Amino acid sequence: MTNTPEAVTQKSSEHKQHPLIELMFSIIIPSIVLMKFSGEDDLGATNALLVALCFPISLGLYEFTKYRKFNFIALLGLISVLSTGGIGLLQLDSQWLAIKEASIPALIGIAVLISTRTRYPLIRTLIYNPKVMNIDRIKKRLDEFNNVALFEAHLLKATYLLSTTFFFSAIMNYILARWIVKSPAGSSAFNEQLGQMTLLSYPVIVIPSMLMMLAILYYLWRTIQGLTRLRLEEILLLKTKA
Repeated sequence: MTNTPEAVTQKSSEHKQHPLIELMFSIIIPSIVLMKFSGEDDLGATNALLVALCFPISLGLYEFTKYRKFNFIALLGLISVLSTGGIGLLQLDSQWLAIKEASIPALIGIAVLISTRTRYPLIRTLIYNPKVMNIDRIKKRLDEFNNVALFEAHLLKATYLLSTTFFFSAIMNYILARWIVKSPAGSSAFNEQLGQMTLLSYPVIVIPSMLMMLAILYYLWRTIQGLTRLRLEEILLLKTKA
């Protein structure tokens, strides 16, 4: 059976993501490889890095080949392992690792702030978008109650709150990298500390950031509910069984 465009489209629409498997291949296994197999008696620093890279690359290629979809978690894992490993191979000062860890979320936070000066604030892409909320119904009710301007003010506030989550992540990334990674770049100890840092970043950074994002979503939902008098099921696009 050949993979016709129609078949690929159908597979893509039916594909269900498995976050645990994605985290295993993109973050957890590469971190374990870097931590446990970077010694000279094992794989060595360079080979451990190459093996660690194989996991997010394999996951990303599999997802794209079978479903024609880019796997965002695999891409993040690849970028993280490649950039941090590259710093090790080039034997750069560990301070560059901390700067790298902080730069990506900081740049996203700046982009969120800049977007407030454009017609398309990023919060409309990330949260207030037609894939998450019933935008047409919300707009109609805002018009009915003459609350459009008030809602835009709340949406701007939510955008500022969203940017703070990325700046929080940037600061915590920098602190975590400077706290954990002390060994010279390119050494097996450096790779081990990279793995420790990656694993610790989830309970220390990712989970708090997710909770902050949920708080923003809750704030936006309560704002919309108060200004439109719509119920939750009328605001969110909830999938129902046929």
